Amino acid sequence: MSILVMDLGTSGVRSAIVHPDASVTHEFHRATLPDTPVPGLVEFDALLYANLALECARETLAEFGKVAGLGISNQRATTIVWDRSTGLPVAPAQGWQDLRTVGDCLGLNAEGFHFSPTQSATKLANILDAVDPERERDLCFGTPDSWIIFQLTEGAEHVSDLSNAGIWGLLTSDGKQLDQRVLDRLRIPERMIPRIVDSTGAIGPAVALPGAPLICGVAGDQQSSLIGQGCVQPGMAKITFGTGGMLDVCLGPEKPKFETRGAGGTFPLVCWQDKGSAMWGVEAIMLSAGTNVEWLRDDLGLIPDAAASSKIAATVDSTEGVMYVPALLGLGTPNWDYGARGALLGLTRGSTAAHIVRAVLEGVAERGADLVESAETDCGLELSTLRVDGGMASNPVFVQALANAAQKPVEVAPVTEATALGAGFLAGLAVGTWNSWDEIAATWQPAHAVDPGPATDRDRWREAVSRASEWYGDLSALDF
Repeated sequence: MSILVMDLGTSGVRSAIVHPDASVTHEFHRATLPDTPVPGLVEFDALLYANLALECARETLAEFGKVAGLGISNQRATTIVWDRSTGLPVAPAQGWQDLRTVGDCLGLNAEGFHFSPTQSATKLANILDAVDPERERDLCFGTPDSWIIFQLTEGAEHVSDLSNAGIWGLLTSDGKQLDQRVLDRLRIPERMIPRIVDSTGAIGPAVALPGAPLICGVAGDQQSSLIGQGCVQPGMAKITFGTGGMLDVCLGPEKPKFETRGAGGTFPLVCWQDKGSAMWGVEAIMLSAGTNVEWLRDDLGLIPDAAASSKIAATVDSTEGVMYVPALLGLGTPNWDYGARGALLGLTRGSTAAHIVRAVLEGVAERGADLVESAETDCGLELSTLRVDGGMASNPVFVQALANAAQKPVEVAPVTEATALGAGFLAGLAVGTWNSWDEIAATWQPAHAVDPGPATDRDRWREAVSRASEWYGDLSALDF
């Protein structure tokens, strides 16, 4: 009863097998770095992306054999438009980080429509304005989940789930229906929108793959990671530290009271939908996490590779007063200051590369604690334990710094990326590999746990953040 999973990321696609014991094997990967033709644009060839994902899946099946079902996890909000009859994209896919519609969002916000350029809505309108200004063609819209399912079923299914659809910007705030006011304003034909299905349940056979496994699980990447780390009961939370950082909290069947953003800077979102019922949560966002380690490696040359950051940082007991604010792309939750920039403070003649490397790791950890505080504010609860995955979760100096800053125990996921596990759990629920959400919760076995040490100086940290804030006033004035 093992499950094939396809994980459609921003920088790569992969496939793997998730087994009933929650282990992951037979993994194949292809790099799919997007193009940036000019600053602010992030796009890619959607057909090549799908072909590479299918290659990975075929390789996994060739090595493993028959599976009970197929689960899909994907980057959210990335927007693809294709011709329904040919199945071919009509324009480059616009990645979730693409900012070409910033001006459109500001204008629409002034009209009372609250869009972010990282949502699908204005990306879709932008593509349609270029390829179908009269809105006459028979086109399909979808995020990578919809696109790959259309390819897997050879055009038989054009669907998405609510964990993805809730981030399109095309639904009413309760997630129950399309927002006709938005569709009318952006001139988006309803016929091109995917049908919304449950996150777990039969969708259709993947006839493009050997054996035509049943597609029966789908969710956005962060929700898949939440599920993959067993955070399927109210009050449980995880943080994924990849290129950026995302904290997600599972809350329950009721939508949080705030409409679009809470006082703490988090966003309401659907974690999954099962048998027509949505599980709601909130998400807090750090715009740059692992990016800061890449900066140390690629631009400053202070470390030879990402793994070395922990060894170098561990050669000193402290930063000796050096602090780093990881705002290379601005600040997300709770500040949402797009004009903030990275700041390295407290340097002296005695500051060394090790002090700077350690300060970078501790700065990302302090931002992680910011996300925790924001989520607790908006949810009205106290998170007892943090579960973490992503590349930085394998860095022991960073994980200890996170536990110290948040003053909470941290449990490290047994796999680097828990998204594959989450997609596998969703598909496995549909075919009986697991029989309940409680069984999924019971699969959690952390690689190891770290208890908090002495608390960090959070007031000093907030002072450092204030110094990094509003560096570019025009950008800081943007609010979505």
